[in-house]
Amino acid sequence: MKLALIGFGQAGGKVVDEFLAFDDAIDGGFVESAIAINSATTDLKGLDRVSVENRVLIGQARVKGHGVGADNELGAEIAEANIDELQGAIDRIPVHEIDAFLVVAGMGGGTGSGGAPVLAKHLQRVYTQPVYGLGILPGTDEGGIYTLNAARSFRTFVDQVDNLLVFDNDAWRSAGESVEGGYDRINREIVERFGLLFAAGEVREGDHVAESVVDSSEIINTLSNSGVSTVGYASETVEIDDGLLSSLTDDDEFDEGAATNRLTSLVRKATLGRLTLPCDVASADRGLVVASGPPSYLNRKGVERGRQWLEDETGSMEIRGGDYPITVRDEVGTVVLLSGVTDVPRIDQLQEVAIEAQETTADVQATADEDFASLMDTGDELDALF
Repeated sequence: MKLALIGFGQAGGKVVDEFLAFDDAIDGGFVESAIAINSATTDLKGLDRVSVENRVLIGQARVKGHGVGADNELGAEIAEANIDELQGAIDRIPVHEIDAFLVVAGMGGGTGSGGAPVLAKHLQRVYTQPVYGLGILPGTDEGGIYTLNAARSFRTFVDQVDNLLVFDNDAWRSAGESVEGGYDRINREIVERFGLLFAAGEVREGDHVAESVVDSSEIINTLSNSGVSTVGYASETVEIDDGLLSSLTDDDEFDEGAATNRLTSLVRKATLGRLTLPCDVASADRGLVVASGPPSYLNRKGVERGRQWLEDETGSMEIRGGDYPITVRDEVGTVVLLSGVTDVPRIDQLQEVAIEAQETTADVQATADEDFASLMDTGDELDALF
């Protein structure tokens, strides 16, 4: 699936940077173009792989390149005011070559949280290709303002995209990990899961052809019901000694039954393990299973059994499946996409905490106004200069 990636804000830009590295590592060819948008100069300079001409600084008249300070209302205003500049960057994308746009943003900050929904709305109005969002939720320990930002951005973003893919930082934090190290690892986790999903079906000359191809239409159909989606992934290291593997295959000694059982087991682990957004699997409306790894370890029967199992788990008749051969990895893995999920405790919690934070903020502001008025009250015994 050919994508135009647009990273909005600090987190969005870093994830897009990581997508480019992953695409090169697996020789996937799923990234057609990549753009990073920010209101902070330092964040754009910190990127490694997004080309300089595709790094777009917005809001210079308002914030002078210093960011919006977690004010996502200001982030939205700046995006609206600079929409022509954003369109100029998008005009450099060969839109006729892409299958979809993917707008990536952290939902707890200011620039991406506010600007990504604005950009998605604009893309929907101008282009016929699907516009997907990849929203990254902040951890619950990051503070009330970030939770409030995320809840408001989520509510807006999901209405402006064809489907919102969500990654919850809270479910992926490791104890004792540094903040910077934690985010770097989480970004790699994000990119591996969504990268393998979107890379499926992109076949280049000389590549192995999948037994059951997953093309862009399969992904688009799975995501076509709008709403919220989550992804699971499980993998297992295998031997890729070409000489040994080819001899086993030639002698018909390669255990096809073991390969089938491995894929079925990995589908279960991916679904019932750690999802990018934890949810009740049975609430999914549609699903897609993609098996990836060395071609000799993939077979149609394993994918089909995994697909049937997921169909039983979700109760949905719209579960698709296929495989994606990758010769450069020593892992067999399965990506499970669950689309249209509705039973998501984390979103319920996010909204509850955000409502509480909003009420607390209003109370604190009202008290502060009263206290300041009291502080400055001299009983009309002192006149101001003017």
